[in-house]
Amino acid sequence: MTKKNQKIEVMGKSITIDAENFISLTDMLKAKDGEFFISDWLRNRNTLEYMGIWERIHNPDFNYGEFAIISLHKLMG
Repeated sequence: MTKKNQKIEVMGKSITIDAENFISLTDMLKAKDGEFFISDWLRNRNTLEYMGIWERIHNPDFNYGEFAIISLHKLMG
């Protein structure tokens, strides 16, 4: 039997929690300041480093080379 996604309400906003208990960052960011906040957040070096580490641990198909190019471009641009 598969577990379904759940929704929780946080300060009047609906946030998804998936079957593996991961909280949707997209829902959280949309509830905050939308697209501006997401692009600002992704420019942060700590965010990119965290995302790279998380992907290395949880994604067996992680493309290290492509991530390095994207990270360098985001940090330099």
